[in-house]
Amino acid sequence: MNIRRTKKGRTVLTAVAITTGLVLTVAGCGGSGDDDKPDKATSSSASGRSNDGGKDEESKAPAENQVLAESKQGDISLAITSAVRDEGGFLTVSGTVTNNGSRLFVAADWRGDENELRQNASSVAGASLVDQTGKKKYLILRDTEGRCLCTRFVGGVKSGETAEWYAQFPAPPEDTTKVSFQVGSMPPASVEISEGE
Repeated sequence: MNIRRTKKGRTVLTAVAITTGLVLTVAGCGGSGDDDKPDKATSSSASGRSNDGGKDEESKAPAENQVLAESKQGDISLAITSAVRDEGGFLTVSGTVTNNGSRLFVAADWRGDENELRQNASSVAGASLVDQTGKKKYLILRDTEGRCLCTRFVGGVKSGETAEWYAQFPAPPEDTTKVSFQVGSMPPASVEISEGE
């Protein structure tokens, strides 16, 4: 009987040891409250979000809309917020135009002088980029029907309003990092080129 008790005792002790070991192992894997903090921080930074209600994302938004260059003539103000070179060999310039005057702005002299561009009324079809270093001028891209790859201000820009615009050009060589943007009789605006993702 002593042998059976010993075996039972060992069995009980073994079961208790295994159970205790499992509990300790599970507790070790779960960690304490302090161990969770780095994991949350790691997952936050990996996902691009923060635990402070998205303040990091909000702080990045103004940088994306930062004015890189500005050109003014009379009541019209043109701002460039991006000039991005993409892998397809294009350079997309975008920004805003603000009408600070009392009359409707129809961008009459922005459509360009070429006959093919005449159908692009109230647009930035006449815009160009000048690479001073490479001594080249880049005209806006067009489709097969002569329509520019650019914004058309349908109905014009009303007094006190701001409208967004974009224009696509052939991309200058990769060693060209700065170009001068010009449209109509607006003064040229020098802008840095950034690389697309």
